[in-house]
Amino acid sequence: MIQEKELFKGLTSKEVDKRIKDFGLNELNAQKKISPIFIFFAQFNDFIVWVLIAATIISGVMGDMADAITILIIVIINGLLGFIQEFKTEKSLEALKSLAAPTCKAIRDGNIKVINARYLTIGDIVVLEAGDRIPADGNFVECFGLMVDESLLTGESVGVNKSTIKNDSRGFMGTTILKGKGLLHVTEIGMKTEMGKIADLLQNIEDEKSPLKERLDGLGKILVIMCLIICVLVTGLGIYRGNEVTEMFLLGVSLAVAAIPEGLAAIVTVALALGVNRMLKRNALVRKLPAVETLGCTSIICSDKTGTLTQNKMTVKEVLINGKVYNLDEEKLPKNLMLQKTFLYCNDCNYDFSKSNFEDSLYGDPTETALVKLFFNDNNSLKPFILKAHRMFDIPFDSSRKMMSVIVKENSKECCYVKGAPERILERCHYIYEDGKVKPLTFQKKEQILNFIENMSGRALRCIAGAYKDSEIKRDNSLEKNLIFVGVAGIIDPPRPEVKESVLKCKLAGVKPVMITGDHKNTAYAIAKDLNIVNSKEQVLTGEEIERISDKELSEKVKRVRVFARVSPNHKLRIVKAFKKNGNIVAMTGDGVNDAPAIKEADIGVAMGISGTDVTKEAASMILMDDNFSTIVAAVEEGRVIYDNIRKFIRYLLSCNLGEVLTMFLASILYMKAPLAPIQILFVNLATDGLPAIALGVDPPDKDIMMQQPRAKNESIFARGLTEKILVRGSLIGICTLLSFLVGKYYGMDLKTCRTLALCTLVLSQLIHVFECRSERHSIFEIKLFTNPYLVGAVCISIAMLLSIIYIPPLSGIFHTSYLHLNQWVIILFFSGIMSFINSIYLFIKIKK
Repeated sequence: MIQEKELFKGLTSKEVDKRIKDFGLNELNAQKKISPIFIFFAQFNDFIVWVLIAATIISGVMGDMADAITILIIVIINGLLGFIQEFKTEKSLEALKSLAAPTCKAIRDGNIKVINARYLTIGDIVVLEAGDRIPADGNFVECFGLMVDESLLTGESVGVNKSTIKNDSRGFMGTTILKGKGLLHVTEIGMKTEMGKIADLLQNIEDEKSPLKERLDGLGKILVIMCLIICVLVTGLGIYRGNEVTEMFLLGVSLAVAAIPEGLAAIVTVALALGVNRMLKRNALVRKLPAVETLGCTSIICSDKTGTLTQNKMTVKEVLINGKVYNLDEEKLPKNLMLQKTFLYCNDCNYDFSKSNFEDSLYGDPTETALVKLFFNDNNSLKPFILKAHRMFDIPFDSSRKMMSVIVKENSKECCYVKGAPERILERCHYIYEDGKVKPLTFQKKEQILNFIENMSGRALRCIAGAYKDSEIKRDNSLEKNLIFVGVAGIIDPPRPEVKESVLKCKLAGVKPVMITGDHKNTAYAIAKDLNIVNSKEQVLTGEEIERISDKELSEKVKRVRVFARVSPNHKLRIVKAFKKNGNIVAMTGDGVNDAPAIKEADIGVAMGISGTDVTKEAASMILMDDNFSTIVAAVEEGRVIYDNIRKFIRYLLSCNLGEVLTMFLASILYMKAPLAPIQILFVNLATDGLPAIALGVDPPDKDIMMQQPRAKNESIFARGLTEKILVRGSLIGICTLLSFLVGKYYGMDLKTCRTLALCTLVLSQLIHVFECRSERHSIFEIKLFTNPYLVGAVCISIAMLLSIIYIPPLSGIFHTSYLHLNQWVIILFFSGIMSFINSIYLFIKIKK
């Protein structure tokens, strides 16, 4: 509870604006951004481009200015396409970085507001609790059991206790609250802070290399060597047979440019960045790019219950007092002043009495506000209770203790109030408050209370017990002993309506949803059963049971368990390790500072965007902006879509490049004239490699993508028959292109016309193949054409480019093409489409069977 001292009302919006103008933003000097000009010129810093520029100069010197200018234009257009891809990717990642910037809770205009830490200014009051990073330097003006990790500054791993006493009151930017809570009065911001020179403390998206991108970089190098060897062979054979040296040199260079998939790794980055943006639209903020690849492999999702699987709209439904359970939907709760005071004073709910609406005047944890609403429904009755009591000391709620205690001074008398897990409270109680009297708490009475709690939990109620003591109030280990038991509130938090469908989607996708909660076993089971996560109590394991078994036994148990109840954050780490030991790829959610080790250990660490602490977010690979389980499932689906799309354009690019190389290589070893002129090979690279490949990166998923089993994490990108598809289709593209050239010769067409036939066959066979690449499991007849308008647009642009170099005289002269008639188009369409048609018929029949 924030006390209403003048200092603690914080700054007004007007003061904030003035101080930001005077003192600047609370930010460290940013790293120098890569300039767009640098990105553009970087596109030309490539061995192949250098060779092309050399070829341009040689062509110009030899007098072939048309070829020289065309090659130069193609180089510039390719550079522009690369620049657009990379610049957009940089912009996307910059936008994501700003979203992942640290936030803090500051008191502004008398209310606690979550703000971007860069807008914090001198004089602000910041609310801090366990797991938060301190966003600026300042003095603590209120502390409750506060301990800070200052190892970033001092190198000392031991936490430092803080108080409001001068020597212990300093808080420093970037250090972490280990436990307790407090209020910090900001005195220095940005570069004026102690950490001002350490720019990497900002919460940035981590620029980690994608393992897939690294593997493709390695593959690209191998392909470069292979392609260069083939190009040298083609060039050498041509020169050996007496062809012009310049022409063969240009042919070799052009073939190398067309054949080497230089954009492969770049398009992977584009696909990942576009996928990350799509995830963001579905409320999943990815902090680490490699996580996108891992998401598609996820086989276990371990999710917190409250607010993730449930709505986090807490309402007290039942209350146990005076040896009876009251159902508040059916009967009125009798007056019980001690229970009222316990749940009101032992509470971190905050109040804004300036609000006329009672609901709006309460803010904080939903459980805390629910306990206040149990006894109050307007500000007029609540305000006198708040103003007459002053919190003197507290021991904040701790997930391992599962309880919270406060000492409140009321009418010059101190009283201790405690609330928490019923079994933890009961074991500290020696007395019970019943019918206005304090009585000894007998063993029989304890058993009766535990039975009531068991039944309440069985009705999916989260049970919170209250106790107090009004004597022997000492601020030491004895504070929570010899308590007087008051009662229990049973709170319901209904499941999110969309989660049941997401759970079903998980199961169909071969992903096992697992619930982890600090709630009672019965409460957890009831919610999990409602969501179809479990079907028997045999699938529930408690934290107490986890304590009693070894890691080896736990690894066996987790094969069946789908709900972990009454667990503390340190159990989470063991749970993650147990699942991983069984070969699972695990996603683990968390919000508290103690969840960070489990989140870091998980393959996909998932932090809560709303309730998560800074430390948890830092350890996580992904942040849920809405704290919703369905968002995790959506992210897993997006992970699969991105990986599938990467496979699609790899299949497309390598098949097409293989087709181009084979066309020229087969012609060379068969002692044929080159089926394509050098400038035509460069045109193929420009027309078919860029836009269609990028468009595949945004292809919508197969309708059954979430009905496939998760792939293995170490699975090769070429697994599941992709290598065979690339080799077969690439070979067929090359053979069909060569056949169309030979058919032209057979019918007595001149070399220029035969080459035009081959060029059109090569381009169209690749543009038809791009639609085949949209699915590995379905035929071209089953894919709706306009579900990817970008791809249709890219193909239309490529066809328009092809037609323009055939039917526009100046261009046909530059690209050495002939005017084609209808009968010649029949040859082209037959050879470019026949293999796709046969393959699609085969796939269609195979699937229908």
